[in-house]
Amino acid sequence: MSFWAACPCVTQRAQQQVSIMIERVPQLIVTGILQGGIYGLLAMGLTLQYGVCRVLNITHGEFVMLGGVLTYTLGINLGINPLVSAAITGPIMFVIGFLLHITLFRALKARSPAQPVFEGSALLVAFGIMYVILYIAQIGWGGLRLPTTWLAVKVVFGGMTLFLNQIVAFAVCVVLGVAVYLFLSRSRLGRAIRATAEDPATAGLMGVNINIILAFCFGLGALLAGVAGPLSAMITNPSTSIGFQNTVIALIVVTLGGLGSVPGSFVAGIIIGIVSMLVIGLWQPILTVPVYYGILMILLLVRPTGLLGKR
Repeated sequence: MSFWAACPCVTQRAQQQVSIMIERVPQLIVTGILQGGIYGLLAMGLTLQYGVCRVLNITHGEFVMLGGVLTYTLGINLGINPLVSAAITGPIMFVIGFLLHITLFRALKARSPAQPVFEGSALLVAFGIMYVILYIAQIGWGGLRLPTTWLAVKVVFGGMTLFLNQIVAFAVCVVLGVAVYLFLSRSRLGRAIRATAEDPATAGLMGVNINIILAFCFGLGALLAGVAGPLSAMITNPSTSIGFQNTVIALIVVTLGGLGSVPGSFVAGIIIGIVSMLVIGLWQPILTVPVYYGILMILLLVRPTGLLGKR
């Protein structure tokens, strides 16, 4: 008689665990889609900054962090909910991003003898800005998680238990994602941005103010991060330590979706959201980031341009 036959309780327990895990998969996938909307939104901002401005903005996650902690402050002191906070923090981050590019990065570009030199120098400068923002935020808000969970009302749908704040945040992300895509593809300013991304010199000869366009794109990317912060704060309590984590996620999502592809960033954000929920729910949360990088390495070997990038 085998060991498993002699111990039917063990196999029964294992079967129950497998059955529970299978039943949880739809719930985890839907939750991952909702979470992935936020990942897609913040990645869209980074792909604009790098795809157009050629600045690999390591500071990007700190704008998400600032949006989250400002949401806490506005909620505690003025009773403002995260959706209204997003309408406040987004423009604030736009102004900061616009000013950073039109002053610091513009001067850096003017002094760089070649594009690769500028990109390397900009990356180092972004690291410096990241630490400045991080330490200022830690002085102002400390290092603890700040309670801002809002609309944490359970919604039962199709046998799955979701939360209203997740659904609302995802809906806002979809609306903003579509709006940015339509703006870039159909508006006159959007065409100028795409022309600048393709060939800055030719766009300048055609009358496009390259410096303003670059600063605008950098500011727009910061705006999307500034909106992603309050939306994330609706679901999880923010802290000053979440910046770099969001930057890493944004970098992986941008590469997965295809550098410079706005739709690709949003689709990749959904994929990463699903993967993260499956790993957390069925495996070990600590393995989430290694799994991200594993997917990224496989994709770079199979399709280096990303899911929707140009070959």
